[in-house]
Formats: sequence, structure tokens, C-alpha cells
Amino acid sequence: MPAELAAGSAAGLALVEVTGEGGEILAPEWLARAEPVHRQLRERLPTDYAGRLAAVFANGARMSLAAQGLAVCGVAVWRLVENTYEGRRLYIDDLVTDAAHRSQGVGRFLVAQLEARARALGCDVLALDSGTQRSAAHRFYFREGFVIPSFCFRKTL
Repeated sequence: MPAELAAGSAAGLALVEVTGEGGEILAPEWLARAEPVHRQLRERLPTDYAGRLAAVFANGARMSLAAQGLAVCGVAVWRLVENTYEGRRLYIDDLVTDAAHRSQGVGRFLVAQLEARARALGCDVLALDSGTQRSAAHRFYFREGFVIPSFCFRKTL
């Protein structure tokens, strides 16, 4: 069973760890429940969702969920990264709240959980990228204390 939230958090939410420290899938039933919510952000995920995520987890990513009962309200895919300019950071690959649960504290709950984990793991930074078109998400990230320290450049190969 997932651990219940601390008092004062979004009502009825619990944190569910889908993966273990080595990237192993601990809760395949929760991974399956996460798929429709995750696809709200990542529409182009392949049909073999579990297979794709297993490969992502094998390369260092982990998954945590915000749940109410058996319903997935939010999905976070994250990893630890060491680099020369920030030191140790917890990088959030994906952060999405189910459309039916937005503005109810789910995103704030997941960010708070990830920040606490980052601090416990000795990270200097909590970081994520967000598409330039996602202005509502940007307002949320600013409210949560995130800043834009640089541009991110990519070249599709």
C-alpha cells in the first residue's frame, strides 16, 4: 500500500513508488494505471508503454505517482544527474497531473515529494525542462520556486 500524505497536503493523496532504486518495476499494476495520465503529456509514447518505460528505467529513470485510492492523479518520471555546472541534481523528465485533478494540489504534492527526495539524496538542484508552449505549466513552476537559468538547445538526429 502507498504511504499516506502528511497532514496539510492535498486531501486523500498518497505517494506510490513504481520503481525501485535499481530501476526495477516494483508495481506493474500501477505502471499500467499511470499510462493514460502519462500520455496526457507524452502523446507519442509507443504502443508498448511498459516496454518503453522499462528501457527508460534501465537507464536511470524512476517513477513516482500521486494516487487517490486506485486512481493515478499525477505522474513523475525523474532521475539523478551529476554534471559540471550544477553538481548533483534531481532532474524531472516528466511531471503531469491528470486533467481531471488539475489545480487540486497534485502537482504541488509531487514537486514537494521530489524536492524532499532531492534534499535527502544530497542534491544541489531540482530541475526540469518544459516546452515553450506550456504557459500554464510555467506559471505553476514559477509559483513553486523554479527559475529559468539558461536556454536549452537541441538538435534532432
